[in-house]
Amino acid sequence: MGLQEPDPKAGGGWLAKLSSITDMFAYPLRTSHYVELVNPLWTTHRMQARVMDVWDETKDARTITLKPGANWRLHRPGQHIRVGIPVEGRHYTRTYTISSPPERDDGCFTITVKAIAGGRLSHHIVRKLKVGDYIPVGLPQGDFYLPDASPIQPLFITAGSGITPAMSMLRSLILQERLPETVHIHYAPHEFDTIFGRELRQMDAEQPLYKLHEIHTHRNETGGAERFTREGLERLCPDWRERDCYACGPPALLAAIEEIWEEAGLSHRLHIERFRAELAPIPKDAVGGTVRFANADLAVDADGETNLLRVAEDAGLNPPHGCRMGICHTCNTTLKSGCVRDLRSGDFINEPGATVQTCVCAAAGDCELAL
Repeated sequence: MGLQEPDPKAGGGWLAKLSSITDMFAYPLRTSHYVELVNPLWTTHRMQARVMDVWDETKDARTITLKPGANWRLHRPGQHIRVGIPVEGRHYTRTYTISSPPERDDGCFTITVKAIAGGRLSHHIVRKLKVGDYIPVGLPQGDFYLPDASPIQPLFITAGSGITPAMSMLRSLILQERLPETVHIHYAPHEFDTIFGRELRQMDAEQPLYKLHEIHTHRNETGGAERFTREGLERLCPDWRERDCYACGPPALLAAIEEIWEEAGLSHRLHIERFRAELAPIPKDAVGGTVRFANADLAVDADGETNLLRVAEDAGLNPPHGCRMGICHTCNTTLKSGCVRDLRSGDFINEPGATVQTCVCAAAGDCELAL
């Protein structure tokens, strides 16, 4: 009889108890490092997941089914995880929303990734990740989810890959048989670009309480590009003021939604999930400089727009990072000298010893970092 994989819901408790004893004999490593050679899903020093299936949703979007290892915990619909993948000898981390519902009974979950122009990791996941691969993952995080008890009438406004958290929520509500009266406005360039398009249309046909408005921005009756507007919102969802809105998509869409809800005095009923940091406009007189990475004894030229994390990676370094949008602080480092600009606020950071988030800061003249 072969060894069985641990149940993720059990939290890997038996492994932790056993490891506390055997670790004494495994020094300077841990038992988990040796267990990883047998089955990466049994490790406790880091969490990994095995690719069980891949499915192409569109020409540039793919759903990855993952089986997590020990210490995994179920997510709440709408939450995200950090995914780490080695590419060309370097380790990259990105954050992706879980697109499956927690009610799955096979111990797996899915992420749905769209290949982004210039994106290293998204292209690797969509084009090269295959069944049988193991990848490091983090635990589910985030506060973009529906309340457990309060009955609401949701309005989902999504675009592109922003459909993923909403899809997790909708799938969960349907499986629990507690889907409320729901309106969903989704934007995609064309019908064939709509991620989960077939499933969304099937839900619209079979679920009497679910109403889908699928808008194709590159094709409509007038030949122009239909974008989100207040007039369109009033037409598609006349009672939007009485609903709780959950929105996820490109920055321009989210900015337009925020403006409308703020003008209506309803910001408290708006819930937004961002895939990218909200950045301030770059000043016309912004300048870069020479960035010195002290620990690596390396200096490179940088402009005033590219974040310092990307500058470091392009220079061949592999600094720690996580969300890449200024939330998790994994990329924090120390400014040794010089000046950087926070790309979110436009503020300068020039105090030696100050903390710099490399994923949301750019050079503002010559500077030196403790990397």
